Amino acid sequence: MAADHPDEHDGALDDLHVTVGRRLRVAGMRFSRSRYAVVEVMAGAGRPLTLPEILAVDAGRRLAQSSAYRNLGELVDVGVARRVDAGDDRSRFELHESLTGHHHHLVCTTCGRVEDFDVPDDFEAGIDVMVHAAESQGFRIDAHRFDLLGCCARCSS
Repeated sequence: MAADHPDEHDGALDDLHVTVGRRLRVAGMRFSRSRYAVVEVMAGAGRPLTLPEILAVDAGRRLAQSSAYRNLGELVDVGVARRVDAGDDRSRFELHESLTGHHHHLVCTTCGRVEDFDVPDDFEAGIDVMVHAAESQGFRIDAHRFDLLGCCARCSS
């Protein structure tokens, strides 16, 4: 959620919290202090985070491990967050793309770090062609993902 001006960033964060609050209310849930903290950490990260990374960013101010994990599951269930599969045993979480915009991931197969990655519009147009082809065969497409696997700058140096 980068912004050119601090006030724009604050406005975008306020809008995010309003949207999250609505989704939770529709599901019959409160926007509790710990859920708020999890959303804040994910919004500030700019990349998918593991539970230990979320707790480290929060640095024990608001989140207990058990409540953070439970809240992450609930946020996934209501469409506020999503799990990102990086091909290992560690779950990573980020805000749902309906809140942040569509993007893909760069996955380091050495350290497991996952970074957000935007692909060119012509690539997405090609995906749309494939979606149309699949749907013409009766297959319903719900979403797509594209991850590039390799070695991040920190691990390759």
